[in-house]
Amino acid sequence: MRQPVPVEAATADDREKLLFIMDTGSGRRFFVDSGSQKSLILPVIKDMLAEVLGANVLLIVVICMNRSLHEPMYMFLCSLFVNELLGSTGLFPFLLVQILSDAHIVSVPLCLLQIYCLYLYGNVEYYTLGVMSYDRYVAICFPLQYNTRMTCGKVAKIISGIWLYSALYVGVSISLTIPLPLCGNIINKVYCDYYPIAKLACSDSTASKIYELVYLFTITFSIVFLILFTYMKILKVCLCGSKQTRQKAISTCAPHLASLLNFSFGAFFELTQTRFNMSHLPNMLRVFLSIYWLICTPLLNPLLYGLNMSKIRNICIGKLLSCNAGVFSLHRDAVLLGGGWPRSPRRPVGGSSRPLLNTSGPLATGSSPGRVPRGGTGTVRTGLYQMSLFTTPKTF
Repeated sequence: MRQPVPVEAATADDREKLLFIMDTGSGRRFFVDSGSQKSLILPVIKDMLAEVLGANVLLIVVICMNRSLHEPMYMFLCSLFVNELLGSTGLFPFLLVQILSDAHIVSVPLCLLQIYCLYLYGNVEYYTLGVMSYDRYVAICFPLQYNTRMTCGKVAKIISGIWLYSALYVGVSISLTIPLPLCGNIINKVYCDYYPIAKLACSDSTASKIYELVYLFTITFSIVFLILFTYMKILKVCLCGSKQTRQKAISTCAPHLASLLNFSFGAFFELTQTRFNMSHLPNMLRVFLSIYWLICTPLLNPLLYGLNMSKIRNICIGKLLSCNAGVFSLHRDAVLLGGGWPRSPRRPVGGSSRPLLNTSGPLATGSSPGRVPRGGTGTVRTGLYQMSLFTTPKTF
């Protein structure tokens, strides 16, 4: 049997309960220890986390609060944005803690919890994108039957089934790994992953490998077939349809296709890297590509759907303008209650020193007018105060 790899930062009693996290392969740690490098990396990770949380929460609130967006496509998008929050919260806080820490260790329960969150994120993302391709297929190829085929009740059942099945599958996978005794405690990754831990097992892990292969050749290939079938049908309709049909298909399918390709690229490289030797690639490139599917997808999806879907874009713009109008209104009322807008002397055309606007003195308060300038006066009431306007006679 292989002996457990020692971890210098852990005590002798805790070594069997700890997993040491380092980068992939080259012997240099990804979690930098120097203060200057930490000061550069920490703000970047914090900004990305804030952007992911802000953008996805904004779109979730917009979809939930507007009844015009309670349609099948937007319900799928809401589930997708909730899933982006799950993936981001499963990775970014862990990276922040590991960068700030001098001993890059994590307990086995927390490591398994992170694996559960990240794998649940990946499965829900993949299934949701596959079902959304079918939704676009029905909307473009059978527009008259769309409301009967894709009702809100059916969509709610589909979304619930996706989350429940993904949670069950990931739970079974982890339950097959927990009983295995580990003969090492070094994971050559920047976050906890299922396959590297399975490779540390001292006993036979054939059951978990068979389970993974069965899942790969049944569910995964079924979703791939569904996506390819729906887009072949959509392409056929676009080639045979009118220009308006092609424009509608492009406007609705382009964000989904871009999101699908982006996620598929990151997930494919991550699966390839964990199962094959990729040491010929530069170390930092492997580190970046290993977290690409967990960083870029939650960042890009809100931009792809928020900017390209006209309904969401118009509602967000309308909310922004209404907020700006409300802020301006509050500022105006505060200025008026405080004594009026800031004023500067204004001179009439012709070089006269007499002001055109006078908001002080007897004329502004309604008392005795005194000497009235040539051309007469007019008083305008504007809510909280009144303004006297001096005019000059017109010359013909």
